[in-house]
Amino acid sequence: MTTPDSTHPMPARQTPSQTVGPFYGYALPYEGGPELLPAHAPETIRLHGTVFDGNSEPVPDALIEIWQPDAAGAVVAERGSLQRDGYTFTGFGRAAVDGSGHFSFTTVKPGPARAGSAPYILVTVFARGLLHHLFTRAYFSDEPAANAADPFLAGVDAARVATLVAEQDGAAQYRFDIRLQGENETVFIDYPLSRRA
Repeated sequence: MTTPDSTHPMPARQTPSQTVGPFYGYALPYEGGPELLPAHAPETIRLHGTVFDGNSEPVPDALIEIWQPDAAGAVVAERGSLQRDGYTFTGFGRAAVDGSGHFSFTTVKPGPARAGSAPYILVTVFARGLLHHLFTRAYFSDEPAANAADPFLAGVDAARVATLVAEQDGAAQYRFDIRLQGENETVFIDYPLSRRA
């Protein structure tokens, strides 16, 4: 391997990851990021929760992204995630947590993306101290039959499935707390590098 402006060879070894931040609170959030749908839309739900560290203390500088299909389970290909127009659903949202580690999204409850699976929202966590962002899923507590039949959830240790389920805590409102370590640590998903290529 050579550098673009030199013929001197560079070592062909992987360098270690480094943590980044804390800069999420001003570098990545944007106006309307947590609002996949306006709060007044009739089909809107609220997905909210708190990010906790291994000592069960709130993480005050995390950033949460969500990706999801629409209410019919279709993957969304609409543009406009970074410039909300107030009605186009793009399936992507980004929210910085507040000083208490709390985040909140207004979105639509997704339909199942494929036959035989339960509806869920893909959640990505960025935070100080993480070498790589983390992926998890938020399923819904009011979908017990679909959750019981979901092939992904069937492969998760039964004692930890609850960490992937957003509990309904109000009308059209779901709480999904994320625990980075420790007791009741959220199940995180590892995507092999070969699949990312």
